[in-house]
Amino acid sequence: MAAQQKSSVKRDISRRVNLSFGAIVLLGAAIVIKAGMTQANDGERLRAQANRSFSDIETLYPDRGNIYTEEGKILSATIPKFDLKMDLSVINKDTFYNNVDTLCDALATILKDETAASLKQRMKEGFRRKSRYWTLKNKVAYYDYQLIRNLPLLRKPKNKGGFMPEPQMKRMNPYGMLAYRTIGLWRENAQIIGLEKSYDTDLSGRTGTRIIHKVGGQWVPLVGSEIEAVEGHDIVSTIDIDIQEVTEHALHDIMAQYECLQGTAIVMEVETGKIRAIANLGRQKNGEYWEDFNYAMIPSEPGSVFKLMSLYALLEDGYVNANTMVNCNGGQMRFGTQTVRDDHGGLGSITVEKAFAQSSNVAFASLVNKYYHDNPMKYIKHLQHLGLNQKTNLDLAGERKPLIKTPESKSWNKITSLPWIGYGYESMITPLHTCMVYNAVANNGKMMQPYLVSAVKEDGKVIRQIEPKVLIEKIGKESTIKQLQQVTRAVVREGTAKAAQSPFYTAAGKTGTAQVADKIGDVFYSYADGVKQGSFVGYFPAEKPRYTIAVVIRSKPHGVYYGAALGVPVFKAIADKLYTTKIGGWKVDADSLGKDKMLVAKAAPPGQLQYLLKMLGYTAYQENSNAMLSFLQNDAQHKLKIASKEVKTNIVPDVVGMGIKEALYLLENAGLKVHISGAGSVNRQSIPAGSNYKKGQTINLELS
Repeated sequence: MAAQQKSSVKRDISRRVNLSFGAIVLLGAAIVIKAGMTQANDGERLRAQANRSFSDIETLYPDRGNIYTEEGKILSATIPKFDLKMDLSVINKDTFYNNVDTLCDALATILKDETAASLKQRMKEGFRRKSRYWTLKNKVAYYDYQLIRNLPLLRKPKNKGGFMPEPQMKRMNPYGMLAYRTIGLWRENAQIIGLEKSYDTDLSGRTGTRIIHKVGGQWVPLVGSEIEAVEGHDIVSTIDIDIQEVTEHALHDIMAQYECLQGTAIVMEVETGKIRAIANLGRQKNGEYWEDFNYAMIPSEPGSVFKLMSLYALLEDGYVNANTMVNCNGGQMRFGTQTVRDDHGGLGSITVEKAFAQSSNVAFASLVNKYYHDNPMKYIKHLQHLGLNQKTNLDLAGERKPLIKTPESKSWNKITSLPWIGYGYESMITPLHTCMVYNAVANNGKMMQPYLVSAVKEDGKVIRQIEPKVLIEKIGKESTIKQLQQVTRAVVREGTAKAAQSPFYTAAGKTGTAQVADKIGDVFYSYADGVKQGSFVGYFPAEKPRYTIAVVIRSKPHGVYYGAALGVPVFKAIADKLYTTKIGGWKVDADSLGKDKMLVAKAAPPGQLQYLLKMLGYTAYQENSNAMLSFLQNDAQHKLKIASKEVKTNIVPDVVGMGIKEALYLLENAGLKVHISGAGSVNRQSIPAGSNYKKGQTINLELS
């Protein structure tokens, strides 16, 4: 019996052992199968996740390219600012207390907005708390950052000195509101406008990467893993900042005087089509004006400036000439149930030239209706030939498509549409279109493509040159062009734009007035609200045109609106300035001026002074052609002399106030390495003038 019981126990134990072993085998098999499945399905993801705990890929961002004028002035640039942080937990106690006094004294001197005592108190408190992300100061200029990074403690490796500067790239427009809508301003994760948007691909460059590994709690770049970022290209704009400034100011003055709602002024170079200035101003709720929208590229009913396009068609088809008589019917004429009226009544039978000069609505409505009533498309095709039914394709984002009606349009009225288009209504074109057509007249019939960028550069070298483009070699017959030039001169000589006359130059153009029925900002204005559009488009000097200027301004409700009152004064202010500064309208007796008055010029290399004097028509003898710097003075016989300016060897020269070219010439020839921040002339130099220096030493220049 006992043996039987022992045998039963053994069998029970064996069974249990076998079951346990089987369970273990099955569990092991399940683990192996699961591991295999994980390896096959999720292995790559899990390995990457594990690697990221100890390594990562860091994006390297390129510097965005700058936007310049053709004269080399910066219109938009990327300026580095630095948020200065510190990991105070990694600094040795003795190291910290041995350096904190000296460090805070130096920081207070550089930053100037916090005392050394305050800095010391803040830093000691951060050190006591073992702060891993302590803020020294945010948005520190590059020039100050360069000084701070070399201070005691901060120049130590990051794991000993704890210094963690974080660069923040900020896009700056040094001229503020000037051409703001045209140049644009880039912001990360924000809407881009202007040239910044149109040329974003060129300006932005290409990002790079590098692998970083975590070593001792710190992320360290893996040497040799870098794929370098490609810096953005620079853009050279046709905008002339001096012309832009006078254009903006002239437009602002008139708009502020009459409390106008919005306005634009365009300056185009006749021979090339280069846009030298675009000003766009909108009245804000507080009464101030801002470049809030690019009104130059928004279509509207043009009003009387469109009469040039109608006359172009009539002349091309041989229906009229400048001396053809047209009956203005005392200033009004009915078409069906509608009446066309002249702004100034009483005109009877006059020549086409006088009708154009006096801006008779009746004359042009009746002429277009008379000759094209049975074949409207013959007239419309002339407008289409001038490109008025398509975008100008200016290299600027945001241009809206114009509208030139045809008999196929749903809103075409067989009785009124044709005459209304004839004197400037029922069509929608941009001020830029109007400027382009008048520019073609000024350019003896050659229509140029308007454009804003003349070159793309890489490291100062031109990689893409944008040349002037001819859209139409000759918009019409020679006789047509000559008569259009004749009638536009008559407008200034004896018509509605007499105020554009100058004793120094001749001008030509056309005034325009139009009622407005569209949306301005958030408000829709109907014709009954009394908002009107005054304009003037002209060119000068009339005998050999250099510039075409288009001015279009929206009045306040029931305010001053005539083109002669709004557009002409802006044109005149811009033309006067251009004639004086760009065309050379003033003359001087160089010899007598040299005797009576002392010419003043900044210190510069003698070759530059000689070139400048030659351009101005002066002559001067040179004291020392090998001098690094020279200045102007009169000798005992009142003759103009380029005198040498003493530059001591091994002594840092004073370059404050100099242009960057002169400063670079002087400092680099002295053997110094130069770092530059900002734009303009030198405002500050890191090594004081008169100090001793060693060749190869770095000097930082801050421009303003």
